[in-house]
Amino acid sequence: MAESTPAPGASAESAPVPEGDRTRLLSATHHDPHSVLGAHPAGTGTAVRVWRPYATKVAVTTPAGLHTELHDDGDGFFSVLLPHREAPPAYELEITYGDTVQRIADAYSLLPALGDLDLHLIREGRHEQLWTALGARPMEHQGIRGTRFTVWAPNARGVRVVGGFNYWNGEAHSMRSLGSSGIWELFVPDIGEGELYKYEITRPDGSKTQRADPLATRTETPPANSSVVHASHHTWHDDAWLRSRGDRPVHESPFSVYEIHLGSWRPGLTYRQLAEQLPAYIAELGFTHVELMPVAEHPFGGSWGYQVTGFYAPTARLGTPDDFKYLIDALHQAGIGVLMDWVPAHFPRDDWALAEFDGRTLYEHEDPLRSAHPDWGTLEFDYGRKEVRNFLVANALYWCEEFHIDGLRVDAVASMLYLDYSREEGQWTPNQFGGRENLDAVDFLQEMNATLYRRVPGVVTIAEESTAWDGVTRATHHVGPGGFGGLGFGLKWNMGWMHDSLDYVAHEPVHRKYHHHEMTFSMVYAYSENYVLPISHDEVVHGKQSLVSKMPGDWWQQRANHRAYLGFMWAHPGKQLLFMGQEFAQGAEWSEAHGPDWWLLDPAYGAEPDHRGVRDLTRDLNTVYREAPALWERDTDPAGFSWVVGDATEDNVFAFLRHAANGAPLLSVSNFSPVVRHEYRLGVPADVPAWIEVLNTDAARYGGSGVANPEPVKPDDVGAHGRPASVRLTLPPLATVWFRPA
Repeated sequence: MAESTPAPGASAESAPVPEGDRTRLLSATHHDPHSVLGAHPAGTGTAVRVWRPYATKVAVTTPAGLHTELHDDGDGFFSVLLPHREAPPAYELEITYGDTVQRIADAYSLLPALGDLDLHLIREGRHEQLWTALGARPMEHQGIRGTRFTVWAPNARGVRVVGGFNYWNGEAHSMRSLGSSGIWELFVPDIGEGELYKYEITRPDGSKTQRADPLATRTETPPANSSVVHASHHTWHDDAWLRSRGDRPVHESPFSVYEIHLGSWRPGLTYRQLAEQLPAYIAELGFTHVELMPVAEHPFGGSWGYQVTGFYAPTARLGTPDDFKYLIDALHQAGIGVLMDWVPAHFPRDDWALAEFDGRTLYEHEDPLRSAHPDWGTLEFDYGRKEVRNFLVANALYWCEEFHIDGLRVDAVASMLYLDYSREEGQWTPNQFGGRENLDAVDFLQEMNATLYRRVPGVVTIAEESTAWDGVTRATHHVGPGGFGGLGFGLKWNMGWMHDSLDYVAHEPVHRKYHHHEMTFSMVYAYSENYVLPISHDEVVHGKQSLVSKMPGDWWQQRANHRAYLGFMWAHPGKQLLFMGQEFAQGAEWSEAHGPDWWLLDPAYGAEPDHRGVRDLTRDLNTVYREAPALWERDTDPAGFSWVVGDATEDNVFAFLRHAANGAPLLSVSNFSPVVRHEYRLGVPADVPAWIEVLNTDAARYGGSGVANPEPVKPDDVGAHGRPASVRLTLPPLATVWFRPA
């Protein structure tokens, strides 16, 4: 087809935007700007229409030499009727702004950059990799480099992309609605990584709001809140870790967790600087995993990350998403698993984020009694809406697939499960069966767990669930007595054990006999779920005191109680979790403003040996624990535990056996009284010829008194505690001692 250019001085024939479309474009309420703008057949020619406010001149150009200026139709609209039945191939727009000339492909000449399969899966609420379809994605489309912007806003009358590239004026970048999906799309040529952007949404009432992208994978550093166009360039080096992490079920493996708040572990460090220090520290202490308090973007640092606005973006406070990947990679290469706190229970009301995103309830429930969280001033997700459930299920997958996260600890599960959670009578509506269970949340959690375990080998999900909900760690297809299938989690925080055991050790030893059952009651239900024993950040803030400061007595007794408690905790059935600072008996509560008191480990500090001794004990607990299958192989099997004596209330003594899968035992004895107990007789299996002490929390190197059983202890043919043989032990004061067969 021959191309032509009007003779010099000739006027190009105009093909203006129809008045109705023009009005809708100007008011940002046009659902399909591509049907008007760009190149379209018009009679025997082709109309090219452009909307570029503030431009002084616009021309159409092609590599073949076409150069035709468009007619200025006012309000930033330009048009021309070309004498061609087909649009010129590969045409560009030459746009003049004063003395500046910009050459760019016409975004409105392009087909949608989102495929039919993506749209189908989104409509079904089954797009398991939703982040590849929605958000800002740098790509090549129809041979043109640029960024595809896609956002779900079904109630919007119009959506525009605004950003630094258009001086936060979206008139030139109106998006199109892709049918009934509720998705708006626009491919913007020549826009790439690092660009700031938001969506300008026209609400149903005609008002406008600028919103951060719910699927943004990178954000500005708070308090700034724009989204950032991002593409990952990280090359992973953790193949060996990923291949092996699923070799053994988590509940049959050693699993001790160091919980940290990345921003305050050593304040001021970036993700990459943390990668130089954190893996070595955790490896030295022997923890198998680190659990990161929420890293998804959040506006208020004082929320510790539990009020999320950027569900798909690691916080920019510490670096880029690739920097965060670098940290995870370094942890994996050091042999350390990475768990992450995940918060699908609620989100904040910030007017630039998810709340009434497109002018109406969207991510939150439309019923005010179901949407407003009574405790935190936030909003609860509408788990019954398939697109919202898809957003959250895909988000769980996103962290595990894109960032190689090994497990998600799901926050505030109880608040999701109960319609009457923290609500008085009249403040909640029963479910369809008249019950208090949030059936939509149950379905969501089951779908999330089933999907994650299906797609990500070796992953684990952990529920922070504070009630007696039946079947938190039961398979989703196994129906319990309440009529519900299991929620499908791998592990559950044992909040009951935590509260009871901390209450016990907070009492003076002379009063502990009246609270003895608080330390033994956990074994009544220990195998009802797969448990983690958590001493988390929640127990050492807001006036609750640090772990060592909860203990009674003078400084020596506090540390002794602290050490004995850790020894009891590591031997008790269940996995372990300890919050940062507690591994060296920090006396002050944690504060996100300054983090742990590392100066306590400075050799120049006079009491440094007291704190280093506790840290050395933590290291040795993990070392012996990992080497003793009896302490983890049968954590969820009643055959892995047996009491020796659980009713020594007057003595404040607890003694029990743990058993490995091959039957090999480990004997744990805790003496929570401040006196040495000599010749203390305990029943033991008759087939063990001698026992040796493998860990003693009263060892002098930990800051203890050094009372020990230095020689192998041989059983007597004297029955005790229902067993045919017994040993006579020396029990140190305020201490836990572990013995294994010699």
